[in-house]
Amino acid sequence: MTAAIEVHELVKQYGDVTAVAGINFTVARGEFFAFLGPNGAGKTTTINILCTLARPTSGRARVASCDVVREPHRVRERIGIIFQDPSLDTQLTAWKNLALHARVYGVPGTLWRQRAEQLLRLVELWDRRHQLVRTFSGGMKRRLELVRGLLHRPEILFLDEPTLGLDPQTRRQIWSYLETLRRETGVTLFLTTHYLEEAEQCDRVAIIDHGRVIALDTPDRLKARVGRDIIVLATADDARAASELRERFSLQPLVVDGTLRVEVERGDTFIPELVRQLSVPIRSVSLRRPSLDDVFLALTGRQIRS
Repeated sequence: MTAAIEVHELVKQYGDVTAVAGINFTVARGEFFAFLGPNGAGKTTTINILCTLARPTSGRARVASCDVVREPHRVRERIGIIFQDPSLDTQLTAWKNLALHARVYGVPGTLWRQRAEQLLRLVELWDRRHQLVRTFSGGMKRRLELVRGLLHRPEILFLDEPTLGLDPQTRRQIWSYLETLRRETGVTLFLTTHYLEEAEQCDRVAIIDHGRVIALDTPDRLKARVGRDIIVLATADDARAASELRERFSLQPLVVDGTLRVEVERGDTFIPELVRQLSVPIRSVSLRRPSLDDVFLALTGRQIRS
């Protein structure tokens, strides 16, 4: 595996607070890799170190074969970034924003114009290129930031919560564009997110919590750690129902958002037995396969969004 990113025992401290606590991982070239975790888990701090916006307290990191501490300029030449917060100049047009970016990265005039047209057409902004960015919607600004981040043809594109606050339709459009770009250019994508459905689309997912990587694998293999079916039920007396689930069925229910959650091998055959034997009235019951949120819950005892 040719590495696009290599991280070894990376630590970042702010006074007495440890934001990143000795993490290790490798991202292959061309891979779609995700950091999944709640707010404050250390995702953005790690991105900032890899993008040379923050220096690590200790440990090592290499991006595009360059050391982030000793070779920050070489790293910046090889990466693109879509920040969590908007960073466009809203007083300029979309075209002038791209022209400024091209000048900073030294992309020749003819070349950047060709790339800009291609990318703007892809994200359906070509007809708006001469309009001021302040007139754009949130989704349009995000798409323009995507174009800007790819204009200089980076080897690695970092996306820090790129769809935060966007409506579901715009989020789906952005992921469609990203998949097309990865297929056509081979760019490595490094995503941080707390949206489970976004992490599901990645090649591999690192689950991060309290500055530590607690699991790293493909989405399917991570979900296989939970393995069994998930049954969620609400009852007239959850405390009594939980006691019966432990005594009659030898299950260990978890209380999640005012409901009881249990894991069983065959949920479809267990539910009729549950309805027959449970003495507490059942108000609702649902059955589903494990999700990445279930993996996080199994590893930490809480949900990602908690």
